[in-house]
Amino acid sequence: MGEDFQKQEFRLQGVGCSPGVVRGKAFVFLQRSVEEIPCYKIESASREAEVRRFEKALEATRTQIAGLAEDVRSRGATAEADIFDAHLLVLDDPAIVGETLKAMSTTGLNAEYCFNSTARRYIEFFAGLEDDYLKERVSDIRDVTQRVLKNLLGVASQGASDRFTKRVIVAEDLTPSETTMFERSNVLALLTDMGNRTSHAAIVARAMGIPAVVGLRNASLRIAQDDDVLIDGEKGIVYINPSEKTLACYTTISRQRSRLAALIEKELALPDVTEDGRAFHLEGNISGADDVESLKKFRLENVGLFRSEGIFLRHDRFPDEEQQFEEYRRAAEALPKTGTLVVRTLDLGGDKLISSSLLAREDNPFMGFRAIRFCLEFRDIFKDQLRAILRASAFGKMKIMFPMISSVAEVVAAKEILEEAKDELRSRGEKFDEDISVGAMIEIPAAAVIAEDIAEEVDFFSIGTNDLTQYTLAVDRGNEKISHLYDPYHPAVLKLIYFIVKAARKAGIPCAVCGEIAGDPAFAPLLLGMGVSALSMTPSCAAKIRYILRHTSFDTMQTLARTVLAEPEPRNIQERLTLFINSILPDSE
Repeated sequence: MGEDFQKQEFRLQGVGCSPGVVRGKAFVFLQRSVEEIPCYKIESASREAEVRRFEKALEATRTQIAGLAEDVRSRGATAEADIFDAHLLVLDDPAIVGETLKAMSTTGLNAEYCFNSTARRYIEFFAGLEDDYLKERVSDIRDVTQRVLKNLLGVASQGASDRFTKRVIVAEDLTPSETTMFERSNVLALLTDMGNRTSHAAIVARAMGIPAVVGLRNASLRIAQDDDVLIDGEKGIVYINPSEKTLACYTTISRQRSRLAALIEKELALPDVTEDGRAFHLEGNISGADDVESLKKFRLENVGLFRSEGIFLRHDRFPDEEQQFEEYRRAAEALPKTGTLVVRTLDLGGDKLISSSLLAREDNPFMGFRAIRFCLEFRDIFKDQLRAILRASAFGKMKIMFPMISSVAEVVAAKEILEEAKDELRSRGEKFDEDISVGAMIEIPAAAVIAEDIAEEVDFFSIGTNDLTQYTLAVDRGNEKISHLYDPYHPAVLKLIYFIVKAARKAGIPCAVCGEIAGDPAFAPLLLGMGVSALSMTPSCAAKIRYILRHTSFDTMQTLARTVLAEPEPRNIQERLTLFINSILPDSE
């Protein structure tokens, strides 16, 4: 009976975070961790040697992690390699290492016991927090802790790639180092119970080009060793023991996707104009200077959103003016001469935190002390960034954008600080663009309602639809209990976007969209039909969207927008947009 049950097809739905359709045998990966930690007294005469043994283990761990970082970086995934740089920061954390040394001194116990006890306290503390960024540190600390313990105990970290060939890896969760220890040629896909698109394992999987689905809840319990598994990494669907009917369906789907990909690739170099000759503008979102290279592959000239907090998160601190200047300068110089770089000023807070007492834990962080609110409070940190951006503007066309604006007063205050930064650079004899454009990110309903007033103070708008959606619908997009209520198809969200676009048009300034829906093919014709001037997205999304916009007319998109804005039901809006896209794409599923 059990065997017959195992052969029945069942389907799991998760979060697709790395595209691709693959089929293969499952390898249920049981993470090997050091669970039993010995505890014993160290004689007084041997305590210095015990400290040296601990330091030697830290150094060995440091070498291992640096090797992993270099391996990922050699594949061209510089940003993803920064994950392992974060692991190195854990090793150098004066709190964890210092408290371990203190415990060794005061208790006289062995290094592995003191280190494990200290690390577990930090793991439990971070695991109990609500914001996603700090929860990610649990994975970092747990990963590093296991490596140090294995080095202290002389336990070899077994590779997984020698245990199987050509398998689908299934696990409760995967740390970045566990992900990279698999040989790419032996891994068909990654499936995990936990995680989301921003989890470290998902990022590394994308960097390695491995299809992945995360957030599958209890997949590691429901999937048995050697089960036949079919994965759709784009839609986040997993079939266990797929039927002949499902396999036949996905054979057709794979052929359709391959034909469409080839067709899109063939048209990549064509002009960005609609069927009726209207130009449209696609731009890229990046988090660092190294990401500019990805724009070239997808023929994007402009950066519509440089998430400057990426620099701060990678350093896990507030970098000085010079460090920021070098990064902005490299990004500006890497763009074509006609390209433009829009830098969003520091947007820390919410789910993006660094190790600083200036950013304390909050009960409701998304509505708390973040972004422009933080910058206006800590003017010196803000001015360091503004001076760095201004100096880099001498090396390429740049614009400055203030995030999370909720009032005209905030824009005025930010511009005053910008003028102070300009005065300081003039007194230093530094060159910069005296007429640099200043924009506001409209992502709070309050800002949307007074968009006409804000437009009088800025040169451009960019709509941040991620926060605009969650604030409009009162839904924390990171809360799994209510995540189903986070719906960008909601008419209230779409009407606010249209209201913002109209306000920008009335003021004679451009209005772009840089949130996730800008990279969603279903929304692209709608947004252009509303009058959005540019769509800024993850670069890899551009090819498909470019094809769709080239194969429809601007008049048709305007008609679509009018129809959608009159529809009160989100489900009907989604269906209408999906049908519209399917009418354009050949061999649509």
